[in-house]
Amino acid sequence: MLNTKITRRILESFLLLSLTGLLILGVILMDFFHNDNLNDEEHDLLLHAQIIEHTLHDDMYRHRDQLATDVSEISVKTGLRVTILDETGTVLADSNSDAETMDNHWRRPEVQSAFSHEYGSAIRYSYTLQQNMMYVAIPVHNHGRFSGIIRTATSLQPIEASLQHSIRVLFLSLFISFIVSVLLAIWLAHRQLSPILNIIQTARAIMGGDLSRRITYRTGDEFDILIHTINQLAANLAHKIDEAQTENQKLNLILDSMDNGVLLFDETGAIMDANRQACKIFSLKPSDMRRHSIHVLGNALISDTAQQVLNKEKAITIRVTLPVSGTPHIFKVYFAMFVTHQRTAVLAVFHDISLLDDIYQRQAAFVGNAAHELRTPLTSIRGFAEFLAEDDFSSPDVSHHCSEVILHEAERMDRLISSLLELARLDSRELGKDMKKEPLAAGRMLELSVQALLPKAQKKQQLVQIVRTTSAQLLAKEDLFRQILQNLIDNAIKYTPENGTIKAECWTEAGNIIFAIEDNGIGIDAKHLPLIFDRFYRVDKARARQSGGNGIGLSLVKFLVKIFGGTINVESKPGVGTRFTLAFPQLDASQPSI
Repeated sequence: MLNTKITRRILESFLLLSLTGLLILGVILMDFFHNDNLNDEEHDLLLHAQIIEHTLHDDMYRHRDQLATDVSEISVKTGLRVTILDETGTVLADSNSDAETMDNHWRRPEVQSAFSHEYGSAIRYSYTLQQNMMYVAIPVHNHGRFSGIIRTATSLQPIEASLQHSIRVLFLSLFISFIVSVLLAIWLAHRQLSPILNIIQTARAIMGGDLSRRITYRTGDEFDILIHTINQLAANLAHKIDEAQTENQKLNLILDSMDNGVLLFDETGAIMDANRQACKIFSLKPSDMRRHSIHVLGNALISDTAQQVLNKEKAITIRVTLPVSGTPHIFKVYFAMFVTHQRTAVLAVFHDISLLDDIYQRQAAFVGNAAHELRTPLTSIRGFAEFLAEDDFSSPDVSHHCSEVILHEAERMDRLISSLLELARLDSRELGKDMKKEPLAAGRMLELSVQALLPKAQKKQQLVQIVRTTSAQLLAKEDLFRQILQNLIDNAIKYTPENGTIKAECWTEAGNIIFAIEDNGIGIDAKHLPLIFDRFYRVDKARARQSGGNGIGLSLVKFLVKIFGGTINVESKPGVGTRFTLAFPQLDASQPSI
C-alpha cells in the first residue's frame, strides 16, 4: 500500500496538515495565554503602584525619612518590590535594597517611558535574583509638577514555569497526534486508492480518444463529483470541438466582412495571414503568403513599424501611402502585438482614409477660397471708402464712380454670403426631414424660370427659347426646384455673348423627366468639366468675377438635384457652347405629396 505515490502523498499531506495545524494552534494558544498573563501581571503592578501613590502621598513630600519603612511594609504585605525615585531618578527608598547604595535609575526603560507617558513597563533579567522581573513605573505629580517615580516589580518565575509546562504538554500532544495521524492516513489512503485507480484507467482511455468510455464506479462521496465531471467532459468534448470550429468560422466571417484590411506579420516582417478585404485591396495571392511585406506592399515602413511594435511591446498607429490598383491611397494603419500558438506576431489593420483626406483637403480649400472671395470685395470697398473719406467731393463724377464700385462690391459680398448661407442650410441633416415635397408640373416650372430671367437676357439681346415641355409631374419643393433651373439659365446668360441663343426644354423618357439647358456661349474645356461642381471652382476667375459669379451656383445645383433624387450631366466644347441635362423620377398619379 505504501509503495504507491498517491498513498505516500496522502500520508505526507495528512501528517503535514495535522501536525502543522496542531503546532501552530499550540504556539498561538501558548503565546496568547503567556501574553495574557503578562498583561494581567502588568495591570496588577500598575494598580499597586497607583495605590502606593495615594498611600505615600504625604510621606513623599513631607516625611521622606519614613519612605523606607513604608515601602518595606508594603512589600511584605504584597510580595512586590517597591522603589521610590525623585524627579532626577535618584532612589529615595527601595523595599529590597539600601537606597544609599543604589545607582541613579533615570536611564531605566520603564522610568523613561513613565516620564513621557501615563506609565512605563519593562521586562529584564535580574542578576541579583537570577530571574526575569517585570517593572512598572508611574509618574508622581505635586500640584501639576513632576516630582518623582513610583516603581513596582515582581518575579516572572511563576509565569515562565507555566509556559514551560505548556510546552511539554504541546510536544506530548504532537507525538500522540503523529501516531494517530499515521494510522488514519494509511487507512484513508487505502480507502481512496481504489476509486482513484479506476478513474485513472478510464481517464486514460478517454484521453486516448475513446470518448464513449464512461466511469461506472461509485463511491458515495465527493469522488462522485469528479467521476461525473469526467463523464460530462467526455460527453461534451466533441460538442466543444464543434463550438470551437464554429467560433473560428465566426471570426473568419467577421474578418472577411470588414471594410478594413487585416494582415498578420511574423517576427521577420513576412505576411502570415490576411482577410478577404486585405487580399482585395492589395491584390494578394496565396503565393504572397510568407513573402516579406516590402515585396508585396512595396513600402518598408510597414515592416519597420511591425518591428518597433515587437521591440516596444505596445500598439502603434501610422499614416502611410500605398498603391492600390496603381492609384496611391492613404491608409491609417493600427499595429498591435499578437501571440498565437506560442509565437509572437504583429496584427495590422489598414483603414483607407483617402476619401476622408480628400474631404479634408476640399474643406481646407473651401475655407481658403471663401476667405479670398470675401477679402477681394472688402479690399475694394476699403480702398474706395478711404478715398472718399479724404476726398473733398470737388469732382462729383469721381465720387459717384467710387460709390458705384462700393455698392457693386457690397452686392457681390451679399450674393456670396447668401449663397454660403443657402449652401449651409442645404447641407443641414435636418433639411431632408423637414422638407415638404409636392407634385410639380415640369413644363410649368421651366416656363416660370425662363420668364424670371427673360429681362436679363433681353439686356444682352439674347434669344431664350423653350423648345418643348411636358405636363408630367415630379416630386420636389417649388422654390428650391426653380432655383436649380434658374441657376443653370442664369449661367447660360452670363457666359453667352450678346445676340446668343439659349434653349430650354423638358420631356419624359423611361419613367424620368428630362430637363436640358443649352447655350452657344464660350463653352468649357474638357479638363475643367469634372471640377465645375466643386465649391468656388471657376474656369475663368476674371470673367466670372466680372459677371458676378462666385463659384457656388453649380455646387448648389448639384446638391439640390441629389436631394430630389435626380442626376445632372454636362457636355461642353470651347467656342461651341454648353448643355446641361437633368433627370428626375416621374411622379405617378397615385403618389401623394410628402
